[in-house]
Amino acid sequence: DLPYSERPYEKLEMYGAEMLSNSELLATIIKSGTKEKTAIELAQEILKMKNDFTSNDNMKFLQDISIQEFMQIKGIGKVKAVQLKAICELAKRMSRPIQEVQIRIKTAYDVAGLLMDELRFEKREIIKELILNTKNVLLRIVDLSFGGTDYAIIEPKDVLTEPIKIGAPRIILVHNHPSGDPRPSHQDVLTTRRIMEATELVGIKLIDHVVIGDDKYESIMSYIKKDRKE
Repeated sequence: DLPYSERPYEKLEMYGAEMLSNSELLATIIKSGTKEKTAIELAQEILKMKNDFTSNDNMKFLQDISIQEFMQIKGIGKVKAVQLKAICELAKRMSRPIQEVQIRIKTAYDVAGLLMDELRFEKREIIKELILNTKNVLLRIVDLSFGGTDYAIIEPKDVLTEPIKIGAPRIILVHNHPSGDPRPSHQDVLTTRRIMEATELVGIKLIDHVVIGDDKYESIMSYIKKDRKE
């Protein structure tokens, strides 16, 4: 019953995707509604699944909804639920760096710009290693550890394996805090010191260890340097 220019598919084609609301974008994925509800109304049901702490424009809560939870909405079957999960995963992967482009990492800000969108969505701690050459050009990103909601275990030998294998001289560690607060814990600082000692023994430089929160980040190395000065 919608006017032609207000139908999600036609509106996107005429005006561009950026002109669609969140519910209209979801409706283009859902495609069809039911006898009782349109695709837009089903999309609005999905948007109501966000918790009280999520802003109206923040869509990252969709990452946490399972296929089974999507299917609890009448009109969202398995195929549509799988499509929605696939779109969420595509959104995450699109934030990863294009390998053909040389990326130079100099500061914690550069690290956050590279991995913020990917790691801030995670509900468990993940530790990654950025492997760099002598000019701080990114050679590889390695997943080192997958932990729980407030911890992830990392050993120096795991950190050193890949850079030694490819003869890389510099590395940066990155992990997220699912709580959204990027301030490093006492254990984060102790672990970083331990890994620094191990990397120095084999001639590899640990440039930084960056903690990613919800649109915020902290450099553990800045904490270590501050302790040394004091």
